[in-house]
Amino acid sequence: MECRKCGACCIALSVSTLKKPAGVRCPHLLPDNLCALWGKPERPWACSAFEPDPDFCGSNYLEALRLMSRLEQICVNANILQGHLPPQDRR
Repeated sequence: MECRKCGACCIALSVSTLKKPAGVRCPHLLPDNLCALWGKPERPWACSAFEPDPDFCGSNYLEALRLMSRLEQICVNANILQGHLPPQDRR
């Protein structure tokens, strides 16, 4: 799958190295939904490693937000159950 450049992953997912919470637009996401850090060494590994996939991106922007928000919540819940999140980060 080719990236639609919709920016859903840069909004729905948290990025701990940037201290960016889930559901908040990344400060490096430009108005055209392209990443200002694309191709730069300071781009977080998690962002560089993310690859578009229909299971995460769905067929449109709104579906991508819904799917990725659900993925984020599953990951947060798994971390809480495993005791990986400090108390202040638990939801």
